Amino acid sequence: MDTILAKGHRRRLRCRFLHGGGADFAPHELLELALSFAVPRKDTKVPAKLLMRRFGSIAAVLEAEPGELRSVEGVGECGVTLLKLMHALALTTMDPVERHTDFMRSPNEVAVYFRARLRGLREERFVVACLDAKNRIREVRELQQGTVDQAVVYPRRVAEAALESKAKSVVVVHNHPSGDAEPSEDDVRLTRELKVTLSAVGVALLDHLVIGAGAHFSFREAGLV
Repeated sequence: MDTILAKGHRRRLRCRFLHGGGADFAPHELLELALSFAVPRKDTKVPAKLLMRRFGSIAAVLEAEPGELRSVEGVGECGVTLLKLMHALALTTMDPVERHTDFMRSPNEVAVYFRARLRGLREERFVVACLDAKNRIREVRELQQGTVDQAVVYPRRVAEAALESKAKSVVVVHNHPSGDAEPSEDDVRLTRELKVTLSAVGVALLDHLVIGAGAHFSFREAGLV
């Protein structure tokens, strides 16, 4: 695209966005505008469309690994940095720690936050959210990477994390890279063991969430904790 035409096109995109907040933008146009701040003097419409074609959605673009983004022609290192920064900022806006919210008053919001944090990962992650007496998060710790089962995630480690954070209760979360949120038999056994171990040290297990590709399973909602 000619430099003068490109500048005019970018200016029109910015004006449209500021006027309407992006409500009338196609997904690739939002990416095009974002990339225009990181990729100067180049047409960003093409890489934006390539990103959408490859990953299918803006959420999937932001969640992609840096190496995957670099492989898309025209994105560049600055574009990769910007996209990953956007992802980090989006997670922060949902983070109950940053928002000082009552964590368990909105369990669906909890699931949305952890889906954004864990969705798309190629290996399992096990995290524990340590809560105070008002159900506000004191700390989120990642305790395990790799296969999650009772033999690997020692309930004692979860109890230690809770005690070190002076937590009154915890929510434990792990993802299924397969995308299926249905808990396994190991997940069920681990939940039972966690509940017993935590209760012995005066800490309540409020929920165990299993995060899949587009859904989650809550042991609390299923009446299993």
